[in-house]
Amino acid sequence: MLLGYTLSKSKAASELHRTISDLEAHMSLTRKLLRLGNSVEALQAAKRTIHLSDSVLRLCLTISHLNRAMYFACDNVLWAGKTGLVSKLDQRKWSQRSFRYYLFALILNLTRDMYELCLLLDSEARHRSAKSAPPPVSDGSTLPADHLCSPAVAPPLAWLRRRLRQVLTVLHGNPPLLLDLLKNGCDIFIPLDRLGIYPTSPGFVGTCGLLSSVLSILTIVQPWLKLKP
Repeated sequence: MLLGYTLSKSKAASELHRTISDLEAHMSLTRKLLRLGNSVEALQAAKRTIHLSDSVLRLCLTISHLNRAMYFACDNVLWAGKTGLVSKLDQRKWSQRSFRYYLFALILNLTRDMYELCLLLDSEARHRSAKSAPPPVSDGSTLPADHLCSPAVAPPLAWLRRRLRQVLTVLHGNPPLLLDLLKNGCDIFIPLDRLGIYPTSPGFVGTCGLLSSVLSILTIVQPWLKLKP
């Protein structure tokens, strides 16, 4: 998709552009064929995550996997329609339905990522508070709060910069969370564009898809980079 968009912008030969468009259609059909068993895999993943002890993770991951299962099921119906196995299929309706399930799954995945990030930020804040706690006095109690120099209230911009540094520090120390957040952030623009909620361009969608694929390959090459559970 990205290559076809680049060729159209550079006014390349129409024959070459048509060839790239045909290649994109064939690859899309092949990808749908390879996804025929993914609904079962997503359902199995939902059965595993429903037993998680953390209620937020349990809710987000289980419903996300169920939506992925429905997304892949719609994708299978589209594949059957494009290959002629199902005649008179309303492909636009099924495509929109498929992307709605995909979008909801990505929203839940991003919610899970933000929840994990908040937990890590909270843990770091507690650690900093423990390190900066006032020293005990001779009778075993701690010094009163007014014994310490009270810092001035930071302006909003300074607080925002400090908060951003904390977020970047936490993400730098947790590459799996960083990669998952980037991947879901790239992926979400695809259904937003397809559903007309936030239209962009084939070039932007192709770039997001390419970045997402590269990040997915990284988690396959280096399994420790995959966010768990």
